[in-house]
Amino acid sequence: MSPHTTRLVRLPRLKVAAVGVTTALALTACGGQAGSDSGKTTGADDSPQGVVSQAAAKKIADHYEEVNNKANAAQDEKLLGTVEAGQVYAMDKATYTLFETWPEKEQKAYAKPFSYRDREYVIPKKDTATWFAVRAKSSANSKNSVLLVFDKVGGTYKMVLSLWADGEEPPKLAVDRHGLAEAVDPGTKVGKLAPSDIGAAYADFLETGGKDEGKALASTTPVENAKKTYQRSSTEGAADGMATEKFFAKSPADPSVYALRTADGGVLALFPAAHKQESLLKEAYRSNAALVPNDEQSALGATRGVLITDMFEGQGLAELTDKTARITAVDFQHVDAR
Repeated sequence: MSPHTTRLVRLPRLKVAAVGVTTALALTACGGQAGSDSGKTTGADDSPQGVVSQAAAKKIADHYEEVNNKANAAQDEKLLGTVEAGQVYAMDKATYTLFETWPEKEQKAYAKPFSYRDREYVIPKKDTATWFAVRAKSSANSKNSVLLVFDKVGGTYKMVLSLWADGEEPPKLAVDRHGLAEAVDPGTKVGKLAPSDIGAAYADFLETGGKDEGKALASTTPVENAKKTYQRSSTEGAADGMATEKFFAKSPADPSVYALRTADGGVLALFPAAHKQESLLKEAYRSNAALVPNDEQSALGATRGVLITDMFEGQGLAELTDKTARITAVDFQHVDAR
């Protein structure tokens, strides 16, 4: 995982061989008791138990931090897989593949060790969830907070989602008198959408501009960016209009959705998302031209031809109430190209 901030994903620049035209394709993504590291929890012996204790949650987060730093420094995918799973792991494996295509300054920043500070452990009741969350700030980025989800995968707690607040901090979460958070079933509708519906609603803006499932989403920066991407791709295409460009929703690497009750009675959802982008050279140009992958696409496996397909894995953060559904942050990583 990057210790710094939300990834800013820029879709690839495609070059047309024998024609020499380039185009920029841009999409901005990039239990126990809840308490802080220093806080102590109290309660009677018959108090309800959390998924893990606060001490256990701290130990898990500490271990993740240590191993992740070592894996980042060595670009060790196997080592990273001992502490990551789900969307985060799918995205970070691709980050390692693309590492050599980055500017030297970005490589050094990514490999630099970091720590999670000002942690708050958000731990649901044991009989309502298998996972817990940590809200914190990074030593490399003290401005925005990050919300980390750890779930049990193969008998071991691993980080599965990691969302940075992208200019808008998440709402305060609800906790009971024992300090335990309330996990919400992802399939439970809150207003027009359930947490498990948010990923498809977001993808609808890339596919159709928000004509279908996307109608239920409020206008926010991530949604408006996706809508603009659809509008640009529909009108301009790719390669200076010599190729078409379309987006299609796909099943994420890990479909797991996590949701928590907020203090105002709403729901905070952390959801996976994924899509593919197809750039297709128009028939009139196919006899004397081809789309040429850039360095990033080549590193992921793409070769020149009439069609280049790029795959993206991502994650998002949304706030749901009876009246509205707002996506406040999205984070995508280019994971494959053919």
